[in-house]
Amino acid sequence: MLLDTAQSQLVLVDYQARLMPAIFEAPLVLGNALRLAQIAHLLEVPVWGTEQNPSKLGENPPELRALCAQTLSKMHFSGVEEGLGEWLRPPAKPVAGNARSLPKHLQKPAGNPAERNTIVIAGCEAHVCLLQTALHLLEDEFEVWVVTDACGSRTERNRDAAFDRLAGAGAELVTTEMVAFEWLRSAEHAHFKAVQNLIK
Repeated sequence: MLLDTAQSQLVLVDYQARLMPAIFEAPLVLGNALRLAQIAHLLEVPVWGTEQNPSKLGENPPELRALCAQTLSKMHFSGVEEGLGEWLRPPAKPVAGNARSLPKHLQKPAGNPAERNTIVIAGCEAHVCLLQTALHLLEDEFEVWVVTDACGSRTERNRDAAFDRLAGAGAELVTTEMVAFEWLRSAEHAHFKAVQNLIK
Protein backbone atom coordinates (compact mmCIF):
# COMPACT_ATOMS: atom_id res chain seq x y z
CA MET A 1 0.00 0.00 0.00
CA LEU A 2 1.38 3.38 -1.05
CA LEU A 3 0.51 6.88 0.05
CA ASP A 4 -1.81 8.82 -2.25
CA THR A 5 -1.90 12.64 -2.34
CA ALA A 6 -5.67 12.63 -2.93
CA GLN A 7 -6.23 10.72 0.33
CA SER A 8 -3.54 12.37 2.48
CA GLN A 9 -3.34 15.15 5.05
CA LEU A 10 -0.20 16.23 6.92
CA VAL A 11 -0.20 17.01 10.66
CA LEU A 12 2.85 18.67 12.24
CA VAL A 13 2.89 18.48 16.03
CA ASP A 14 4.58 21.02 18.34
CA TYR A 15 7.88 22.16 16.77
CA GLN A 16 7.93 25.03 19.24
CA ALA A 17 10.58 27.64 19.96
CA ARG A 18 11.18 26.74 23.62
CA LEU A 19 10.88 22.98 23.07
CA MET A 20 13.17 22.42 20.06
CA PRO A 21 16.50 23.28 21.74
CA ALA A 22 16.00 20.28 24.07
CA ILE A 23 15.12 17.82 21.26
CA PHE A 24 17.63 15.16 20.16
CA GLU A 25 18.84 15.96 16.60
CA ALA A 26 16.54 19.01 16.52
CA PRO A 27 17.96 20.64 13.33
CA LEU A 28 17.45 17.42 11.34
CA VAL A 29 13.95 16.88 12.78
CA LEU A 30 12.83 20.46 12.08
CA GLY A 31 14.44 20.46 8.62
CA ASN A 32 12.49 17.34 7.65
CA ALA A 33 9.24 18.80 9.02
CA LEU A 34 9.74 21.90 6.89
CA ARG A 35 10.54 19.75 3.82
CA LEU A 36 7.37 17.72 4.38
CA ALA A 37 5.26 20.88 4.65
CA GLN A 38 6.81 22.35 1.48
CA ILE A 39 6.28 19.12 -0.47
CA ALA A 40 2.68 18.80 0.79
CA HIS A 41 2.04 22.42 -0.21
CA LEU A 42 3.42 21.80 -3.73
CA LEU A 43 1.30 18.66 -4.15
CA GLU A 44 -1.87 20.22 -2.68
CA VAL A 45 -1.96 18.02 0.41
CA PRO A 46 -3.61 19.91 3.32
CA VAL A 47 -1.19 20.76 6.16
CA TRP A 48 -2.25 21.31 9.78
CA GLY A 49 -0.17 22.31 12.80
CA THR A 50 -0.51 22.04 16.56
CA GLU A 51 1.14 23.95 19.41
CA GLN A 52 1.22 22.76 23.01
CA ASN A 53 0.59 25.56 25.53
CA PRO A 54 2.10 28.21 23.20
CA SER A 55 2.09 30.93 25.88
CA LYS A 56 4.76 28.87 27.71
CA LEU A 57 6.49 26.96 24.87
CA GLY A 58 6.24 29.56 22.10
CA GLU A 59 4.90 29.10 18.58
CA ASN A 60 6.03 26.86 15.75
CA PRO A 61 8.64 28.53 13.48
CA PRO A 62 7.00 31.16 11.22
CA GLU A 63 8.11 29.38 8.02
CA LEU A 64 6.33 26.20 9.23
CA ARG A 65 3.23 28.06 10.43
CA ALA A 66 2.94 29.80 7.05
CA LEU A 67 2.54 26.42 5.31
CA CYS A 68 -0.25 25.24 7.66
CA ALA A 69 -3.91 25.85 6.78
CA GLN A 70 -4.51 26.27 10.53
CA THR A 71 -2.57 25.76 13.76
CA LEU A 72 -4.37 24.32 16.78
CA SER A 73 -3.43 25.78 20.16
CA LYS A 74 -3.91 23.06 22.78
CA MET A 75 -3.42 22.16 26.42
CA HIS A 76 -4.19 18.42 26.13
CA PHE A 77 -1.21 16.43 24.88
CA SER A 78 -3.42 14.90 22.17
CA GLY A 79 -4.63 17.35 19.53
CA VAL A 80 -7.65 15.10 18.97
CA GLU A 81 -8.89 15.95 22.48
CA GLU A 82 -9.15 19.59 21.37
CA GLY A 83 -10.81 19.27 17.97
CA LEU A 84 -8.10 18.20 15.52
CA GLY A 85 -10.29 15.31 14.34
CA GLU A 86 -13.01 17.76 13.24
CA TRP A 87 -10.45 19.62 11.11
CA LEU A 88 -9.29 16.38 9.52
CA ARG A 89 -12.78 14.93 9.00
CA PRO A 90 -15.34 17.73 8.87
CA PRO A 91 -18.92 16.68 9.68
CA ALA A 92 -20.83 15.54 6.58
CA LYS A 93 -23.13 18.19 5.14
CA PRO A 94 -26.84 17.36 5.30
CA VAL A 95 -28.39 16.24 2.02
CA ALA A 96 -29.89 19.22 0.21
CA GLY A 97 -33.50 19.24 -0.93
CA ASN A 98 -36.59 17.54 0.39
CA ALA A 99 -35.53 14.41 2.30
CA ARG A 100 -38.92 12.86 1.54
CA SER A 101 -38.59 13.29 -2.23
CA LEU A 102 -37.11 9.77 -2.60
CA PRO A 103 -37.91 6.55 -0.76
CA LYS A 104 -35.24 5.81 1.85
CA HIS A 105 -33.80 2.82 -0.05
CA LEU A 106 -33.12 5.06 -3.08
CA GLN A 107 -31.46 7.89 -1.18
CA LYS A 108 -27.67 8.09 -1.48
CA PRO A 109 -25.84 7.75 1.83
CA ALA A 110 -24.54 11.06 3.14
CA GLY A 111 -20.80 11.05 2.74
CA ASN A 112 -18.00 13.43 1.92
CA PRO A 113 -16.46 12.48 -1.45
CA ALA A 114 -13.41 14.65 -0.67
CA GLU A 115 -12.68 12.84 2.61
CA ARG A 116 -8.95 12.31 3.19
CA ASN A 117 -8.53 9.46 5.65
CA THR A 118 -4.74 9.05 5.54
CA ILE A 119 -2.91 11.14 8.12
CA VAL A 120 0.82 11.63 7.67
CA ILE A 121 2.04 12.88 11.05
CA ALA A 122 5.30 14.05 12.57
CA GLY A 123 6.30 16.06 15.60
CA CYS A 124 7.60 16.46 19.13
CA GLU A 125 7.76 15.07 21.62
CA ALA A 126 7.39 11.72 19.92
CA HIS A 127 6.56 9.84 23.15
CA VAL A 128 4.05 12.41 24.44
CA CYS A 129 2.06 14.72 22.15
CA LEU A 130 2.81 12.93 18.88
CA LEU A 131 2.12 9.48 20.39
CA GLN A 132 -1.15 10.48 22.07
CA THR A 133 -2.43 12.34 18.99
CA ALA A 134 -1.55 9.42 16.68
CA LEU A 135 -3.15 6.82 18.97
CA HIS A 136 -6.37 8.86 19.12
CA LEU A 137 -6.36 9.19 15.30
CA LEU A 138 -6.01 5.40 15.02
CA GLU A 139 -8.93 4.99 17.45
CA ASP A 140 -10.94 7.34 15.21
CA GLU A 141 -10.25 5.01 12.25
CA PHE A 142 -7.80 7.18 10.36
CA GLU A 143 -4.84 5.52 8.65
CA VAL A 144 -1.78 6.92 10.43
CA TRP A 145 1.69 7.20 8.87
CA VAL A 146 4.40 8.44 11.25
CA VAL A 147 7.36 10.19 9.60
CA THR A 148 10.16 8.96 11.88
CA ASP A 149 12.96 11.29 10.74
CA ALA A 150 10.74 14.33 11.35
CA CYS A 151 9.90 13.24 14.93
CA GLY A 152 11.89 13.93 18.05
CA SER A 153 12.07 13.61 21.82
CA ARG A 154 14.60 14.84 24.33
CA THR A 155 16.14 11.35 24.32
CA GLU A 156 16.56 8.69 21.64
CA ARG A 157 15.17 6.06 24.01
CA ASN A 158 11.86 7.89 24.46
CA ARG A 159 11.58 8.57 20.70
CA ASP A 160 12.24 4.93 19.78
CA ALA A 161 9.84 3.63 22.44
CA ALA A 162 7.14 5.79 20.85
CA PHE A 163 7.87 4.28 17.40
CA ASP A 164 7.67 0.73 18.82
CA ARG A 165 4.33 1.45 20.47
CA LEU A 166 2.89 3.19 17.39
CA ALA A 167 3.93 0.34 15.08
CA GLY A 168 2.32 -2.13 17.49
CA ALA A 169 -0.89 -0.08 17.43
CA GLY A 170 -1.10 -0.20 13.63
CA ALA A 171 0.66 2.99 12.46
CA GLU A 172 2.96 2.81 9.42
CA LEU A 173 6.50 4.06 10.09
CA VAL A 174 8.02 5.98 7.16
CA THR A 175 10.67 8.60 6.36
CA THR A 176 10.44 12.00 4.70
CA GLU A 177 11.81 10.64 1.42
CA MET A 178 9.42 7.68 1.44
CA VAL A 179 6.49 10.09 1.79
CA ALA A 180 7.81 12.43 -0.92
CA PHE A 181 8.38 9.74 -3.55
CA GLU A 182 5.15 7.87 -2.78
CA TRP A 183 3.20 11.11 -3.18
CA LEU A 184 4.99 11.72 -6.51
CA ARG A 185 4.79 8.10 -7.81
CA SER A 186 6.76 8.97 -10.99
CA ALA A 187 9.79 10.92 -12.23
CA GLU A 188 7.37 12.31 -14.84
CA HIS A 189 5.30 14.11 -12.18
CA ALA A 190 5.08 17.85 -12.90
CA HIS A 191 6.64 18.65 -9.49
CA PHE A 192 9.33 15.95 -9.52
CA LYS A 193 12.25 18.38 -9.97
CA ALA A 194 10.97 20.79 -7.32
CA VAL A 195 10.50 17.96 -4.81
CA GLN A 196 13.89 16.47 -5.68
CA ASN A 197 15.51 19.85 -5.00
CA LEU A 198 13.82 20.04 -1.59
CA ILE A 199 15.06 16.53 -0.73
CA LYS A 200 18.64 17.34 -1.76
